[in-house]
Amino acid sequence: MSQISRRAVVKAAACLALAATAFTSLPAKAETTLERAKKDGYIRVGFANEAPFGFATPDGKLTGESPEVAKAVLAKMGIQQVDGVLTEFGSLIPGLKAGRFDIIAAGMFINPKRCAEINFSEPSYGIGEAMLVPKGNPKGVKDYTSIKDNPDLKLAVMAGAVEGGIAKDAGVTDAQLVTLPDQSSLVAAVQSGRADAATLTALSIAEMAKKADGVESTKPFGEVAGKSIKGHGGFGFRKEDTDLQEAFNAELKKFIGSPEHIALVEPLGFGKDYLPNKTTAQLCKGE
Repeated sequence: MSQISRRAVVKAAACLALAATAFTSLPAKAETTLERAKKDGYIRVGFANEAPFGFATPDGKLTGESPEVAKAVLAKMGIQQVDGVLTEFGSLIPGLKAGRFDIIAAGMFINPKRCAEINFSEPSYGIGEAMLVPKGNPKGVKDYTSIKDNPDLKLAVMAGAVEGGIAKDAGVTDAQLVTLPDQSSLVAAVQSGRADAATLTALSIAEMAKKADGVESTKPFGEVAGKSIKGHGGFGFRKEDTDLQEAFNAELKKFIGSPEHIALVEPLGFGKDYLPNKTTAQLCKGE
């Protein structure tokens, strides 16, 4: 072999060795949440014990509109087991971002502020609001305007929920608001007289009134001062989990409104009258 040929062989071998070293030194591609969930066969969802959106039964079963829809959609994706992580509503987004769970399944309303922090699926329902008041509604509360027009009235709202913002937009003052962590606290505030009314979605209020003594629900409403306040709830995902969000969305869009979907959610108080009429893109823009 000539000197030139030997040099060429040595140079080629050196290049190959360098390329092999570079290849093996590349960091391994991180496993995505979707890949891990499909491999392990389970995923964790955060919920806030807010019936009928997401709650645990006395025997520990995870149910509600959001978990049941999530379980159906995830099963179609090949993920059969869904584990619930009970979390105060105001801590759901921080908990998701911190990795305590992988999806928010709590019927969370989609709005621009939340869209800036996390990604959402398309909505799974649309719904108006109502007020929880003492039996007989002695103060004549109908909606947020009733609270605004009487500065002596106190309104209980749940920390992290949209109702506090709606109340302020309607003219209710900070001094009139009583912010509490969960549904049971809202009920107790109205029962004890600490608040003259409490507000959440119409379905939540109806469920609370049905289970608690001495309280009732006002007639549901969908507008405040001529502005629609109909909320649309969806599932929350970390910003980096785009493959999980897209795969979930693909199955969700086929599922919502189907006979299978309606049969699943009707026993929970949802149904054809609660189907969404806006897209996530519209809701994230505040439309």
